[in-house]
Order: sequence, then C-alpha cells, then structure tokens
Amino acid sequence: MTYRAPLDDIAFTLDHLVGADFLTGTERFAEATRDTRNAVLAEAAKVAEDALAPVQRNGDLHPAKLEDGVVRTSPGYKDGFRALAEGGWIGIAADPEHGGMGLPLTLGTAVNEMMSSACLALSLCPLMSQGQIEALEHHASDEIKALYLPKLISGTWTGTMNLTEPQAGSDVGALRSKAERNGDGTYSITGQKIYISWGDNDFAENVCHLVLARLPDGVRGTKGISLFIVPKLIPDADGKPGEANSLHVVSLERKLGLHGSPTAVMQYDGATGWLIGEEHNGMAAMFTMMNNARLGVGVEGLGVAEAATQKALAYAMDRKQGKTPTGAAGIIDHADVRRMLMTMKALTAVSRAICLDTAVSLDMANATEGAERDYWKARGALLTPIAKAFSTDIGFEVASMGVQVHGGMGFIEETGAAQLMRDVRVTSIYEGTNGIQSMDLVGRKLMDGGVAARAMLKDVGKAASGPHADAVRAAREEVAEATEWMLRVNDINDRFAGSVPYLRAWATLLGAHYLNKAAEIDPNRAGLADFYMAHIAPQITALVSAATSGSTPLYALDAERLAG
Repeated sequence: MTYRAPLDDIAFTLDHLVGADFLTGTERFAEATRDTRNAVLAEAAKVAEDALAPVQRNGDLHPAKLEDGVVRTSPGYKDGFRALAEGGWIGIAADPEHGGMGLPLTLGTAVNEMMSSACLALSLCPLMSQGQIEALEHHASDEIKALYLPKLISGTWTGTMNLTEPQAGSDVGALRSKAERNGDGTYSITGQKIYISWGDNDFAENVCHLVLARLPDGVRGTKGISLFIVPKLIPDADGKPGEANSLHVVSLERKLGLHGSPTAVMQYDGATGWLIGEEHNGMAAMFTMMNNARLGVGVEGLGVAEAATQKALAYAMDRKQGKTPTGAAGIIDHADVRRMLMTMKALTAVSRAICLDTAVSLDMANATEGAERDYWKARGALLTPIAKAFSTDIGFEVASMGVQVHGGMGFIEETGAAQLMRDVRVTSIYEGTNGIQSMDLVGRKLMDGGVAARAMLKDVGKAASGPHADAVRAAREEVAEATEWMLRVNDINDRFAGSVPYLRAWATLLGAHYLNKAAEIDPNRAGLADFYMAHIAPQITALVSAATSGSTPLYALDAERLAG
C-alpha cells in the first residue's frame, strides 16, 4: 500500500471547520488564501509521497548506527532529507529575512502531518530544526540569528533540543549540566544529555544543539537554568564549520520503534557554547520552542493515524475472509471490521481538526492585537495540551486497531502495520507525557478562572446547528459541568486525578462539534458524523463521571496492596 496525502480532507478542514480564512484577514498572513494553501499543500504532498514514503521501511529494517563515533543513517534518508530541505519545507513558517517562507504555522502543521504519515522517523529531524529556528528567532542575538538561521532554514545544518538527563526527565530543574563563563562571551558546557532525537547525522554539514545548563550562580530549580547553542563544529570567521567542538555521541538507544531516528546519549566536555536569551532564564526560551513542539508532536500522532487508516482500508478492501452481509468480496463489509475502520477514520478526522484549530489560533494570536489577540492566545493555549495528548493517544489507538484489521498479518512485520504502532508509541511521552498535558489543562489552563474554557464552550454551543445539534449541545453541557467542578474543588490532586478523562472528554466534545459541522456543510460527510454520534460521543458521559470522581478511588489500595 502506498501513502497518498489526504489533500481533500486537509483542505476541507482548513476551509470549513477551523476558519483558516481568518488568516487572510490579517496583514501578516493576507497572502495565505485558499488557492495559495492548496498550491503549497499539493507540492508538499509530492515530497511526502515520492521522497519520504519510499524510505519508511528502510528505517525499520536498517536502523541508524553509530560506527567509530559517526552516525550512519538509514538508506535513502539522506536523499529524503535533501528533498525536504531543497523544497524549503523546513523553513515554511520561518522569517523570510533569513530564508524562510513566512507562511502560517497552520500550513506548516498540515505539511508536517503529511511528512509524519510518510516517514515519521525521518520527519523528526526537520521538526527538531523547526523548533530550534523558532527559539532563535525569539531569543537569540542578531549575530547568532544571522549565522545560524539561514543554515538551519536551508537544511544545511540541523538542530536538536537537549533537556533530559538520567536524573532529570520531566523534572528539568533537577539537571546537573554545568556552564562556565569563558570571559570572551562564550561559555564552557559540561554534562550528559539523554534521549536526544537526531543527536547526529551524516547528511548535514553541522549539527547545532540547544542545551540547558546551570551557571555557578544559578539558583536551584528551573529558575536558575540557562540555554546555550552548542554546535558540533565551531563556525570559523566566515561562518563555515571549523574545528570539532568538545562533544560526542556516547551511544544510540535501542528502541521499541523509530529505528531510523537516531536517539543519542550526548556528552559535553567543556564544549563551547553561546548564550540564547538571558542568563538564568533559559526555560523561557526553551518553552517558546516546546509549546509549538507539543502541537508538532500531536501532529506526529495524527500523521501515523492517517497512515494506519489508509493501510487498514486498503487491506480490508482486498482481503477475502468469510461470508459478508451483502456478499461483498472484502472483509470491509464485516460489521466489526467496519466498526474499527469507521472508528479509525473518525478519530483521525477529529485529531486533524483539533491540531489545525490549534494552529489557526496560535497564528491569529501572532497576527492580531489587543482583545482579539488575547482571545486567540487563550484559545490556542487551551487547545495545545488537548491537541498533543489526544492526537498522540489516538495515533497509537488507531495504529493498534490497524494491526487488528490486518488480523494475523498485522502481527507480521512485512505488512508494516506493526511498525506504525511501534513508531508512534513514544509520541505520548515526547514533550511532556500525556499525563502532564492533562494536568496542565486542569491546572495552568484553568488558572484564569475558567475564562478560556467557558469561551470555547460558548463557541461550541453557538455553532451547534447541524443535524446533530441537540447531541452536541447536550455533550457541551456535560463538559461544562465537569469544568465547573474542576474550578470548585480545593484539592489540586482531585483535579489531577480526573485530568486524563477530562481532557479526553474535551477532545470528544470537539470531535462532535467538528463532525456535526462537516455534516451540515457536506452531505457526503454525514455518515461519519452519524457513526461518531452513535459510537464515540456517548463516551463523554462516562469520561465526565471519571473526571469528577476525585482522587479517593485512586488511593483505595495502599502502596503495599497495590504492589502485592
């Protein structure tokens, strides 16, 4: 089965479900018209289908290797990355001043979906560079921008993000990496970082690491951390890669999936680095990158869900097994197979709408001012943890269902169904686990007293006019009641205990909202909405019940009984 970019579904979602035309009403994105969007996406689809999809299996069968201190990437990856770079796709949303296209994040999000579907392992490399580009655009000095941004945007150099250490995962403040001032404007960085995606490769002229470390006078915790850019090769006076820096790849991790993506243990031994942002304020710079990276990771889940759905549908159309109700040849007509395929298609459509709605909101926040900006900023912030957690959860769920549709053949590696499930599993862990995302939703995102959540609920209610309007409004009321419960409780652990089902209830409500709207606009999409309202939307009642049950049931067994 060959991947085909779902251009019609992406365009429909942009044009009719998430309001991408709002962008053309701003000065900043006035040129991002429907015609422009469609033309850009059509070109990106060619790269995904022709350059990335053909090397998808290579990464799994021939993983990246560390040989004599050099990372050797999977066959075809060099050409695949070069196609991405030469097409300008790495810098699609980057500043034109340094060679970027200057297009909305929304278009970059749609492009990244296609790249993730085609070959998730390889698409991670430009995603890391995109995050670094954003951090440098907002926080680096003019000199650093002038040197690094053109190289990163063109794909001549690649970027990474170095946060995690053996004792400091989600608790970044526990890091031990040290930075010393050299007295000449540079810093000496020492420490070890783990789980560094694309920590090295054999197709870029240089690899640039963003590294979190603590200066001697940095206080304990996250407030004392600084951010540095530490290149593999130190640029010379002309900006060309020069002498080797004091860093190296210790090893590459052996992983469940994503074998084509080298995940490195990085060692820094007095490596030369340059400060990004202000001393002791590195987390602010890093979060500039991480917030959009969370959306990017959600899109990875979406991309795999789309790929798994396409693969399962193709197999179900072709596979003959047993007598079907209508006498059709393929297993696609069996009721349970149809249930799985409809679920896969519906969840993928919902994930796409949530991710693109988030992207539109973030773009509008950057392109407007005053009260309008505040509205879009709050909306984007509320949607970000939902987009990340829901999309990566359903990425794995849909890929797992895809294995089930294949039956025994799904458990056989040659079909590629199992690879999708293995590859996507880590996305629920990347950029803050999904449990952290849900706690962020009920914690930080409700610190405004529920203003943003109520505004979103109001928007859903106002838009409920399609064939399932009553069901959408009823679901909205359930989520609204759960939101008020979250705002009333005094013990934050009670909120945290119900945060995961609360986030899923939100995503399920948004799905009802989007698919009802789609059915109203296009009768050909009514069938998917009918299925969703009958099989998926009713789950909101149970999710809300779990979300508002408090923490007591979670501690019904003490630790000894739980372990015993």
